[in-house]
Amino acid sequence: MNEIVFGIAGLGTPELIVIAVVIFLLFGATRLPQLAKSLGQSKRAFKEGLDEAEREAQKEVKEKNA
Repeated sequence: MNEIVFGIAGLGTPELIVIAVVIFLLFGATRLPQLAKSLGQSKRAFKEGLDEAEREAQKEVKEKNA
């Protein structure tokens, strides 16, 4: 699967390593854990929002069919 995703974008291992080094240089070793934590929290909040929207949509469908 990774080959498909990265193959489409044209990103190989060397490119990903360069991107990782640039990110490390931009944010530094002290801020990377904070960045990773905030990304995880954002992902969790986004997923919860999607789940909530899906539950509301299912609720509306049930109400229409009732």
